[in-house]
Amino acid sequence: MKTKDAILHFGSKSLLAKNLGLTKGAVSQWPEDVPELRAYQIERLTKGKLKADLPRLQQAC
Repeated sequence: MKTKDAILHFGSKSLLAKNLGLTKGAVSQWPEDVPELRAYQIERLTKGKLKADLPRLQQAC
């Protein structure tokens, strides 16, 4: 999952951070791809509208 897609879904970095219980600064430090565990959390929060994309994450390891 791309960070920009998660931000777009929630409407802003601030709203994404609030939904995850994080600060906006923490989200601002994310790379292009959402960190793996946060991607799973976002997948659950969005009821699957955004996918954690497990196969791509495994290939990166």
